[in-house]
Amino acid sequence: MSPREIPTYCRICEPLCGLIATVEDGRLLQLRADKEHPLSRGNACPKGIAFTAVQNDPDRVLHPLRRTADGFEQVSWDEALDDIGARLRGIIGEHGRRSLGWYFGNPSSFSYSHTLWIVGFQLGAGLRHIYSAGSQDINNRFVASHLLYGSLTSVPVPDLDRTDFLLVLGANPVVSHGSAMSVPRIREKLTAITKRGGRVVVVDPRRTETARLFEHVGIRPDGDAWLLASLLQVIFAEGLEDAQALRRQAAGVRELRTAVSRFTPELTAEITGLEPERVRALARDLARADAAAVYGRTGTCLGRHATLVAFLIDALAVVTGNLDAPGGLVFGKELVAVSELNARLGLIGYGKNRSRIGDFPDVLGTFPAAVMAKEITTPGDGRLRALFTSAGNPVSSVPNGRELAAALKQLDLFVSIDLYVNDTNRTADYILPATTWLERDDIPLPFAALAPTPYTQYTERVLEPAGEAREEWQIIDAIATRIGVQPFAAGPARPLGRLVSALRRSIPGGSAARPTPKLLLDLALRTGPYGDRFGLRRGGLSLAELRRHPHGLILSDSIPTGVLRKVVQHKDRRVRLAPPEIIAELTTLTTSPPDPSYPLRVIGMRELKSHNSWMHNAEPLMRGPRRQSARIHPKDAAAAGIPDGTPCRITSPHGSITLPALCTEDMTPGTIAVPHGWGHNGGWQLANAAGGANVNDLTSTNLEDIERLAGMSNLNGVPVRIEPAGID
Repeated sequence: MSPREIPTYCRICEPLCGLIATVEDGRLLQLRADKEHPLSRGNACPKGIAFTAVQNDPDRVLHPLRRTADGFEQVSWDEALDDIGARLRGIIGEHGRRSLGWYFGNPSSFSYSHTLWIVGFQLGAGLRHIYSAGSQDINNRFVASHLLYGSLTSVPVPDLDRTDFLLVLGANPVVSHGSAMSVPRIREKLTAITKRGGRVVVVDPRRTETARLFEHVGIRPDGDAWLLASLLQVIFAEGLEDAQALRRQAAGVRELRTAVSRFTPELTAEITGLEPERVRALARDLARADAAAVYGRTGTCLGRHATLVAFLIDALAVVTGNLDAPGGLVFGKELVAVSELNARLGLIGYGKNRSRIGDFPDVLGTFPAAVMAKEITTPGDGRLRALFTSAGNPVSSVPNGRELAAALKQLDLFVSIDLYVNDTNRTADYILPATTWLERDDIPLPFAALAPTPYTQYTERVLEPAGEAREEWQIIDAIATRIGVQPFAAGPARPLGRLVSALRRSIPGGSAARPTPKLLLDLALRTGPYGDRFGLRRGGLSLAELRRHPHGLILSDSIPTGVLRKVVQHKDRRVRLAPPEIIAELTTLTTSPPDPSYPLRVIGMRELKSHNSWMHNAEPLMRGPRRQSARIHPKDAAAAGIPDGTPCRITSPHGSITLPALCTEDMTPGTIAVPHGWGHNGGWQLANAAGGANVNDLTSTNLEDIERLAGMSNLNGVPVRIEPAGID
């Protein structure tokens, strides 16, 4: 059979670049960039192209595995699922469903069926112990949206094509490709701003790959809250606010003005490391720009005041008249009316439940992953006793992974759904093989609303599942069946289940049988904001319509503005600039004197050829001089007696790691940057051999070190000291 070329798209990060898969005799030969993709236009990063190595990796798990005293043995699906079901029924009988838990990792966000079935299972079974990578990534953004707009999932994005001034905080989109916004060819988008006479200013403790291309402001780690409050103080004090926009859009302006009034650039200089006049100039330029946008990502999400920072980013947009305005922060339209449906049915939200350990509010139904170990080891009612992980490696990604690794051994049942034996599931009772994204159908449901050029693409599976791999939703459904749970059919999900059943029966040939993701997808698309309303709206979306556009479909030239009153779910339809939680934090915001034992601060960083913890087993990405190094300013290295390239020990109050030093003036003095996702101990040979250390070994799961409003892990700005590795 001659090779076939099949359009699909990458599901590693948010740009979702178009790819062409070359397949022969059921095997993937190569992936290349799709020149016919309307947005990526023949561009794709090394990770997407290298996914061929993951697809064909001999280290992939392709059959159900059961742990024995001597390691893992292969078993049949029926044997694995029946035993898991029996053990679950026993645990439920003795301890109730509150003792069951689930952790899902970042890749689940790129699989509509995986996400849908986790939510359906959670709601149908009434699970309480739900954790995700969100508390190491983005949950603070959702909580800020809840406080501002009354909607967790209403997340504005910078209107890159129309802005004159882009302020970037704690983000490196040239490498990350634009997290929390879906923008293929983002480097071109950013350089286009300067080519048309605008500015891009990057605030970061490291002169990142993005900062090298534009203007760099070298802030001290975890100083973002003080800088943003100081920018607001200057804007209010100098009368630079957009009074008309504030009257039209916002409530709580006076209270916010009062709360930030003490944060003068002189007061914040010691914390941010920035000269007062530079801060004033930045505030003036931002306020006076014809169209300005502020964008913050992972670097702003993992400090001690993560939710406050996300809130103040949007507050700056409101105060300067750049929210819901061309070139500012704009709200995309969802493919599926998730925010509206959730607002009506109240399925998942914020603070509906509290964690047993630490009393943290849930965010979209999930609790902080940093408390997961203590939920396993702390006796009492509701103790976590049976855990599932899917598409996740929390021992690598949560703070203090050593604590979690030890706790996992105390579970009554631990089941993992994954491609690999990884650092977390190496002690699981069962590892169940999942398909790759090339082995399932997909559509990027969450990301259409995050695209400055609204766009979507549907892809059928490119390959049949390798070995005995199954789609995650099928595995979840099989487990649910064995404990008598039908996703979406019980508990808080019952109204949604009835709605789905009614819609199915209304379609010619429909039935009330157990639903599939593809059926629910078509129903959701057709009834969504872009939907065809089952033929009532000409040109609307349906699954059939998307199949007619295999390279994807642009839905609009740009995100429309003037939609704020539809977005805001507060009763008065106004953005709330002074929720009590934010005013309280601004009022009490202080910094402790630095501990002379730990005079430096460590931050994480992403590399172009790495993606969190799961792509160090792809040979094309590990060629050449790939090794993990600690980026250190030459002055800090010299003061500690550490020559460039020599091993150094980095020590925090919570742990220590050793790795080579890379001296570079890209670092702000006093700051060390360590790439995350290294230091493997799993069933992946190349990743294990790559060495390195897990930077999260320096971090803490103490309850006081977890951000209170969103449960975010404190992974940036951690106090450390450095010394040559030979010193005891």
